[in-house]
Amino acid sequence: MDLKGIKINVLGDSITQGVGASCIENCFVNVLARKTGATVNNYGISGTRIARQFGELPAPHFNTPYIDRVDSMDKDADVVLVFGGTNDFGHGDAPFGEYMSEDEWTFCGGFNQLIKKLVTAFPDAEIVVLTPLHRGSENVTVNEIGIPCHPLRDYVEMEKKYCEYYGIPVLDLWSVSGIQPCNEVLRDRFAPDTLHPNDRGHERIADRIIGFLNTLK
Repeated sequence: MDLKGIKINVLGDSITQGVGASCIENCFVNVLARKTGATVNNYGISGTRIARQFGELPAPHFNTPYIDRVDSMDKDADVVLVFGGTNDFGHGDAPFGEYMSEDEWTFCGGFNQLIKKLVTAFPDAEIVVLTPLHRGSENVTVNEIGIPCHPLRDYVEMEKKYCEYYGIPVLDLWSVSGIQPCNEVLRDRFAPDTLHPNDRGHERIADRIIGFLNTLK
C-alpha cells in the first residue's frame, strides 16, 4: 500500500494519545505521519476501554468507550487503525464475556460490536487491528481495581479471533513489537514504566505499522 497522501484514523487509548513519549511529536501517530507523508488523525484518549463500564470512573473522559467515538472520526479515511484492550485488562470492571457475544458491557461483546460498527461506518477503508503490547502486569488475574480478570494474552487472542472471523488484518504487536517490559533490557530501552512506550518504543510501533501496511495491496 502506498501510504503517501492517504488518510489514516487511529482509534486508541493513552499510548495512541502519546503517553510515554517525551513530546507529542514523538508519539507513534505523528512519527507515522512524518515517515510516510500520510495524514494521520489521532483519536486516542487516555484511560479508555473497549467494553462499557459499570462503576464510577476516575475521570469523565474514561467513560468514552471506543464504539461511542466511531461516529466522530473522519469518514474519508483510507485506513482505520484500532489499538486497544490493555485498559480493559488493566483497570476495567466489565467481565471478559464470551466469543460472538453482542453485549457491549463485556470485552468480547464490546469488541465484536466495535468491529461491526467500524465495518459499517468505513465500508471502503482498510480496517486494521493492532493487538495490545506486552506489559509488566500481563499475567495477573486480579486487575488494578481489584476485579478478577483474564491474563492479557486472552484479550490479545480474542481480538485475533474476531479479526480472523471478519477478515480484518491484524498487526500482532504482542508477537512482533520487540517490546517486552518483563525483560530488564527491553524495559529500559522501550517502556521504562512497564506499560507506555518511550520515544524509542513509539518509533518502533510506527515502524511496525508502516511495514505491515506496506504488505497490504
